[in-house]
Amino acid sequence: MQRRDFVKSTLGLAGAALTGVAVAGNPGPKTHTMAKNQFKLRYAPHFGMFENSAGKDLIDQLKFMADMGFMALEDNGMMGRTPEVQEKIAKEMTRLGMKMGVFVVDKGGNGQNTLAAGKQEHIDIFLNGCKRAVETAKRVNAKWMTVVPGDFERNLPIGIQTGHVIDALRRGAEILEPHGMTMVLEPLSDTPNLFLRTSDQTYEICRAVNSPACKILFDVYHMQKNEGHIIPHINWCWSEIGYFQIGDNPGRKEPTTGEINYKKVFEHCYKKAKAENKDFIWGMEHGNARPGKEGETALIQAYVESDSFVV
Repeated sequence: MQRRDFVKSTLGLAGAALTGVAVAGNPGPKTHTMAKNQFKLRYAPHFGMFENSAGKDLIDQLKFMADMGFMALEDNGMMGRTPEVQEKIAKEMTRLGMKMGVFVVDKGGNGQNTLAAGKQEHIDIFLNGCKRAVETAKRVNAKWMTVVPGDFERNLPIGIQTGHVIDALRRGAEILEPHGMTMVLEPLSDTPNLFLRTSDQTYEICRAVNSPACKILFDVYHMQKNEGHIIPHINWCWSEIGYFQIGDNPGRKEPTTGEINYKKVFEHCYKKAKAENKDFIWGMEHGNARPGKEGETALIQAYVESDSFVV
């Protein structure tokens, strides 16, 4: 599923209220004392996920997320919103104590304008997207933004393609680094045509770019499909991971609906991050397994269960 299709497909999916409480811990989000759930990790829903419970208004949805204990937001399409809407969202998130997760750097789509080709027109589109992303990030108090380098350029050797990607990302990092912002590179499973496919490949590229403005977006759903062996790969890539995303497999729905033991993954990363005083955002980039308010209630309960590991 392409990212733009995923965003469209999840706009109508939604959520509801629960009374279960999970034990709080560190590192973790600063939550409302009145929130129904005090999660250990900073989970970030997207707009539309709780629309049946909160209504269509974006501010009402933010309030509902915070009331349920979700203290971050990710919005892939944030760059497409007007500055006025961006500022309104940011103001409410500040009031609620919520943190902004990723939005996608607009470079023309996941597979488009591939950096692997080394073509100047593709690089220019990417760098222009980075410059515009800085302005969006300033308005919404964001640090992280998603970058997908594009498809393979199959008439070139893989090492040459990798060099082209590294060169382009270094130039993007030069734009972001002075502002304390970070692009997070996402290896995907949507199609084998995409250049960036595995966490170790992304690790290698981040090490070569050698900038705090270029890190890994470790999407557990995509990495389960492409490479499996989730916890060892997280450990191997840990120093270069800047952000996590969630989705169970098969189906790309909430935890507990597929084969991934998210309680163990969350527990492992919580303890590892706590030991290093790190605080990651975990983007909920998935759909709801069931429709309506009942599906939203089930989704929240799935996070309560998956977050209930003992520390």
